[in-house]
Amino acid sequence: MARVKTGPHRRRRHKKILKITKGQFGTRHRLFRRANEAMLKSLWYSYRDRRTRKRVLRRLWISRINAAARLNGTTYSRLIHQMRKSGIAINRKIMADLAVKDPKAFQAVVSSALSD
Repeated sequence: MARVKTGPHRRRRHKKILKITKGQFGTRHRLFRRANEAMLKSLWYSYRDRRTRKRVLRRLWISRINAAARLNGTTYSRLIHQMRKSGIAINRKIMADLAVKDPKAFQAVVSSALSD
């Protein structure tokens, strides 16, 4: 029985990696070893940053709510506290969306939270 070498399989594997790193700079898309390193690193970054994105977006929503709340004469922390006390259950994503797209509705939520 003849010895099987990895010629076609290796070429397919290399081409797959080089296709994944097609847009990378310099040797990161030309040389297999550098491309493989770049691919492994980029896959790890994408895994990590799918979790980081959630944190970043929450910070953005809080900043937007705080800016809109200050325009309505209160602060973010006071607004959230009053909303909890008055039983208004709107999450931060929706509040930030209201603050940007519909300031009058946001003002109504603020006034109803502060009136209780």
